[in-house]
Amino acid sequence: MKILVINAGSSSLKYQLIDMTDESVIAKGNCERIGGEGSVIGYKTDTADIKKEVPMPDHKVAFMQVKDMLLDPEVGVIKELSEVTAVGHRVVQGGKIFHESCLVTPEVIENIKKLGPLAPLHNPANALGIESSEEVFGADTPQVVVFDTAFHSTMPEKAYMYAIPYEYYEKYSIRRYGFHGTSHRFVSQVMAERMGKDIKDLKLITCHIGNGSSITAIDGGKVIDTTMGLTPLDGFMMGTRSGALDPSVVTFIAEKENMTPAQMDDMLNKKSGLLGVSGVSSDDRDISAAEAEGNERAKLTHEMLYYQIAKYVGSFYVALGGCDGIVFTAGLGENQPTLRKEVCNYLKCLGVEIDEAANDACIRGKEGKLSTDNSKIRVELIATNEELVIARDTKAIVEKL
Repeated sequence: MKILVINAGSSSLKYQLIDMTDESVIAKGNCERIGGEGSVIGYKTDTADIKKEVPMPDHKVAFMQVKDMLLDPEVGVIKELSEVTAVGHRVVQGGKIFHESCLVTPEVIENIKKLGPLAPLHNPANALGIESSEEVFGADTPQVVVFDTAFHSTMPEKAYMYAIPYEYYEKYSIRRYGFHGTSHRFVSQVMAERMGKDIKDLKLITCHIGNGSSITAIDGGKVIDTTMGLTPLDGFMMGTRSGALDPSVVTFIAEKENMTPAQMDDMLNKKSGLLGVSGVSSDDRDISAAEAEGNERAKLTHEMLYYQIAKYVGSFYVALGGCDGIVFTAGLGENQPTLRKEVCNYLKCLGVEIDEAANDACIRGKEGKLSTDNSKIRVELIATNEELVIARDTKAIVEKL
């Protein structure tokens, strides 16, 4: 069985073709600048690495390009389109409607569109990707949707409700939803396997730290709290996102700078976080280089980030009533040993003891245990694989048809 995994953005389309017999990626790539000038398709296999400029006015054309690459006589990996058993789609916002992955129907697509106001940059693009995929692959190829928010749907009301007039929850479904659910789900399951225990017997804190970041508290395999909220802006500082702040900061700046809600949203999502504080970049590699050269704002950026991560981990330790394991994952979590060490130094009061040699060795794809045998909480680096979660869910649903 071969599953095509799709992550459609407003002007992009990432894809992976996964052979489920051994869960290996046999082709992957990205269509960029869809609907704009200079649109490009990337395509990579064990024997090919191609990037070419090709007109892609819409997502349907992008899917046609992906199909053509997969079927190409020279670099393709399939001979017939029917070899693609099903297509699995990442959808960001499932709201209160979707608590698990499901087969695509016209009603499902309509509900994804209805949830658009909760994820205006993502859900409309996700729905467009599904519809385009259906046109290209035809009605005989099952389409499955996997939601970022679904894993977080087990949160209790006390964790997901905001202390605003209740009528806004009733009218607009304003509440904490959480994101990166497929990543948190994947690494928590792997952590349980590495610890040799049933996940139902574990209290875990998973730290997905990249350009977008979130931390999740998982008790017995079920989420009880997470840092992201109504949108991915909540939580701690990220590449360009501010994270949580006093709401009056928003109104104060808006009044002083005469900014519209849209301008404020843009500033908080695209010009804040690591970029906004450092003034250097949203890329931690650039900030690290600047700090090494004595840039005080770059140093402050790192100090803020490490402190905020540790603070959330500590709060989730209390929410869980203890913790058996902490996981670091995603871009920074997997490739920044200094971040992991500094965060764990804050957590010494909880009994965390980091093995510095093991921590320094875990970089550029190397996973492993980061804590010493004496540590009261096991700490691991686990590389996330959201595409594999989507492929596994798609396979499980298709096999029931």
